Amino acid sequence: MSGGLFALLDDIVALMDDVAVMGKVATKKTAGILGDDLAVNANKAAGFPSERELPVLWAIMKGSFLNKIILLPIAFLLSAFAPSLIIPILMLGGVYLAFEGTEKILEWLSKRGKRQQEESDADSVSQDESPDIEKRKIRSAILTDFILSIEIVIIALGAVAEKALSIQIPVVTVVAFLATIGVYGLVAFIVRLDDMGYALLNMENSGRISRALGRALVSSLPIIVRLLTVIGTLAMLLVAGGIFIHNMETLHAIAELLPSIVAELLVGFLVGIVAVGAVWVAEKVRHGVGGGK
Repeated sequence: MSGGLFALLDDIVALMDDVAVMGKVATKKTAGILGDDLAVNANKAAGFPSERELPVLWAIMKGSFLNKIILLPIAFLLSAFAPSLIIPILMLGGVYLAFEGTEKILEWLSKRGKRQQEESDADSVSQDESPDIEKRKIRSAILTDFILSIEIVIIALGAVAEKALSIQIPVVTVVAFLATIGVYGLVAFIVRLDDMGYALLNMENSGRISRALGRALVSSLPIIVRLLTVIGTLAMLLVAGGIFIHNMETLHAIAELLPSIVAELLVGFLVGIVAVGAVWVAEKVRHGVGGGK
């Protein structure tokens, strides 16, 4: 009896060792997408009134956990019974990311003078006052997280694809949930930098170093937010371009002629242009049909 128990414990320890080793491998393979995930989600979570930042971030984080809960069983089932569907699903997600990134770039390029600035200011006021706009931005952030989560889960799953299901399930699950905790923990830190700065400035008997650090934190947040807006937009195009380049042999062969980051950005932007154009045509057709009634 005791021999059987010790054998079982040995099996459990060996399994945990395998999970730990493969978890490190899967984490390394998902590191790139996690950096993109951080930039995109920090961009999505920024720009809210200070008192709404953490509640909004918490709402997005809960949505991210729900995304993982939905995606993980589907990913394991597809891997076991329909692996050929994984890449098409991933590419559809790439189209969405390319569309969103390209749309942001086109909106930025279309801004002209004071009229656009006034519209931007009006949008900010309405954002502060309208819970509906906040909810819409949260839904958009959760949807983007869903697409990025597909990429994270599939990359992690690919790292352990040849292992038994008893290894795949814990490794991919741990990587997926740690990704959410790590990414949104860092996002929360970034969006509260100004509060940390004000706390240092308002400390009693604060020294010169504390006040200087406080001022640096307060003044750095707008710069960081602007940088994250740019980086987050580019990250969506990079992820989208990478999905298409790595899963289409023709594109992969052409992309080898260019630096990888240039190729991924270019492909992501071109896919985004096609997606934006298709949406524009669809809206024109819909409005035309509606206007004719």
